[in-house]
This record gives sequence, C-alpha cells and structure tokens, in this order.
Amino acid sequence: MIGMLGNAYPWMKAAHLIFVIFWMAGLFMLPRYLVYHQEAAIGSPEAAQWVEREAKIRKIILTPAMVVVWVLGLTLGANLGLFSGASGLGWLHLKLLLVVILSGYHGWAVGYSKKLAAGKPTLTGRQLRLINEVPAVLVTFIVILAIVQPF
Repeated sequence: MIGMLGNAYPWMKAAHLIFVIFWMAGLFMLPRYLVYHQEAAIGSPEAAQWVEREAKIRKIILTPAMVVVWVLGLTLGANLGLFSGASGLGWLHLKLLLVVILSGYHGWAVGYSKKLAAGKPTLTGRQLRLINEVPAVLVTFIVILAIVQPF
C-alpha cells in the first residue's frame, strides 16, 4: 500500500527495518554485558569498564535506534490506516503491543545497567541469562506478524 507516503513508502520501510536490526543488536548485546558486569567484582576496574561499555551502547545504539524505529513504524502504520480506523489491521495492533513490551524490556535493561553501575545487583547471573532470551522470543512473533499478517 502506497498511501500518504507515495514512492517514499519502500524507503521508509527499508529504513525502519535497518533500525530494527540496530535496535535488536543492542538488545542482544546489553543483557550479555549485564551478565559480564554482574560477574565482575563490585568496584573493580573490570566493573568500571562494563559501566562505560553499557553507557556507550545505550547512548550510541540502543536509544537512538529505538526512537527511529518508533517514529518510522508509526509513520508506516499511519500510511496503512492505523489511525484512521482501517480494517484488517489486527496483526498490526498485536505487533504494536509486542513492540511496546519490547520497549519496556529495553527500559528495564537500561535501568538494570544503572543499578549495576551503582553496585546494587538484584538478579543472579542465571536469571540474567534467561532474561536474555526475551528479545529473541518477542522479535520472532513481531516478524511473523509483520510478514504473515495472519489476521
């Protein structure tokens, strides 16, 4: 569907996908960093290096990519009629819900990295490793919804 974006639609869609890849790369990396950071001794030079790495990934990759994904995604959704009550977009509503959950996970990971920087871990390494899988599960369903559009 071309809609309001005209010939820019495929370019916007491509940009959206590129920034989704950047965001997902960050969401796969940051939790792994959190595991390594948590396993480093509190106050050690190694822990300080993880604090720095986590801050960089948040500021350079994660947050900017998430913002661009949301802006482009909502623009693409508007193009499909998301805000004008178009029918047949049940898949998009569910996809948006999962992206909201993924954004919440992003916020949690950023918050937990700040807890670790303050020397206040609340999870075990095993729990962090399990939580690492959340983005993979969510993005699997998001991609299926976007490609298959089952309803």
